[in-house]
Order: sequence, then structure tokens, then C-alpha cells
Amino acid sequence: MVAMTAPDPLADAALRVIPGARHLHSGKVRDLYELDGGSLLMVASDRISAFDFVLTPDIPDKGQILTRMSLWWFDQLERLVPNHVISTDVPAEVAGRAVLCERLEMVPVECVARGYLTGSGLLDYQATGAVCGIALPPGLREGSRLTEPIFTPATKAALGDHDENVDYDTVVETVGDDVAAELRTLTLAVYAKAEEIARERSIIVADTKFEFGHREDGALVLADEVLTPDSSRFWPADRWRPGRPQQSYDKQFVRDWLTRDSGWDKASGEPPPPLPGAVVEQTRSTYVEAFQRLTGERFE
Repeated sequence: MVAMTAPDPLADAALRVIPGARHLHSGKVRDLYELDGGSLLMVASDRISAFDFVLTPDIPDKGQILTRMSLWWFDQLERLVPNHVISTDVPAEVAGRAVLCERLEMVPVECVARGYLTGSGLLDYQATGAVCGIALPPGLREGSRLTEPIFTPATKAALGDHDENVDYDTVVETVGDDVAAELRTLTLAVYAKAEEIARERSIIVADTKFEFGHREDGALVLADEVLTPDSSRFWPADRWRPGRPQQSYDKQFVRDWLTRDSGWDKASGEPPPPLPGAVVEQTRSTYVEAFQRLTGERFE
């Protein structure tokens, strides 16, 4: 495991003092507050992470882009699954990058859906012929489309630890038969709907991860962010070619720079070097393009 210090709340613009709010928790890229009266405020910062490190510098406007994109997706999916958003009427200090959200008992599982073979799924397949215990046909390549999407869960790691792909039986052991089955069904249903919507806009959702939480009545609710460039792989449909890495509208550009051009050894345990200005600018542009192509809205 790679040790990592949590971001300094005072070092990030999204974590400035918010009158009437108490800071509860900082994740890699989001921060949680409690407002007077008990409401929860979830703030998307401009931080970006890769390989379980929080990178420097920030990506300008990233938190606003991810918040607006998540809200757009929640609207598209509201007939399929409830979500945790209560209101976008938030303190001025974090306007545009925060939502008021429900208090949920979060499920300790990353719910990943894959429609294409890439990333850690490709590595698992190359080593074992399977992904999270699901056997796949021989001869698949980087970017191959699967005959049907698969549910490939992962553990939810603490800050500084690595998420780990697990099989379905591990999910059952963690949350029980009924919840595991509901998580799998919901994950694949939401992915199928999102893939359909994105494909109409000439974007492939290769894979994505969701987080769910329970309300007091036991209902499962879609939470956190959803279908953003941070949590998904988006590929331009007209440039998809199996057998090679795909052009993408997500943070793969950052991962590629770190592993190919930065000189950083991922296995060293040392933090990555700062992102060059050109990488920061290209990453922001990529996130803006993903938002605009999916939603049809301008990002101002």
C-alpha cells in the first residue's frame, strides 16, 4: 500500500471556511461538510487523483464541471433510481461545485460496470482469462466490446490505499445476498441506460463506477458523483478501434503522461511530479468537451 497524506483543507480553495459549516471529511477530490441544522454539503474540489495519489496542481473548474455533469446525469436517471441530491441551493463560497445531499449509510463496495475491456479489467483478463471471477471468451483485446456488460465490483479503499477488484461472492460476504443482487441489478441497469444516452451523442461509456447508500427505510440510493470523467471512461464512438488504446474524454490523458512521459516510477512509492501546464490545460479542455458533448450545454 502507498501511504499518502490527506489534502490540507486550508490549501484548497474548495475548503475555505464556510460560515455555518463544519468540515467532516476530505476524500481524494471531494469534501464533506455538515451545515447548521444537520444538512450535508458535498463539495467537488479542483483536485485530481491518479494511481491513488492526489496530484498537483489542481485542474481549474474541474469541481464545477463534475458537479454540473453529475446533476445532468441524475436528471436523466431519476426514473430508474433515486439519488442523494436534495438541493443546489448552497453557500456562496462553493456555489456551482456543491450540492446538499441526504445522509445515507454508504455501501462499502465500488459498483463497477464494464461494457468494454480496458484498464484493470484488461490486466485481470490477460492474467487469468477472467475479470472479477467472470470468465470471458479467449482472444479479446484492448478495447474489445463485451457481448454483454458485466458487474465487476471493487473494495472501497481508505485515502492512501488501493481499491481492489473483487468477485461477486466477496460482495455477498460483505453486504449479504439480497443487497449484493440489488447492487448488481441496479449497476447494470444504470450503465445500460447511460450507455444508450451517451451513444446517441457519439460517446462510448467503456466502464464506470457507482456508489450507493441506504436510506433509513433500506432503499438503495445513487450517491456521490455519477458518470463523470473522473469515474468513467468516455471514448469517441467514431474513433473506437479494438486492439489499441482509445482516445478518451476522461483523465486517461493524465495517467498516460504519468506512466509514459513524466519519468515517474509508479512502483517507487514516491509521489508523482507536478503536472506541467500543458497537461493541466489539456485535461481541463478534455473535461469541458466531455461535458458539452454529453449534455449539449455550454460550460461558462
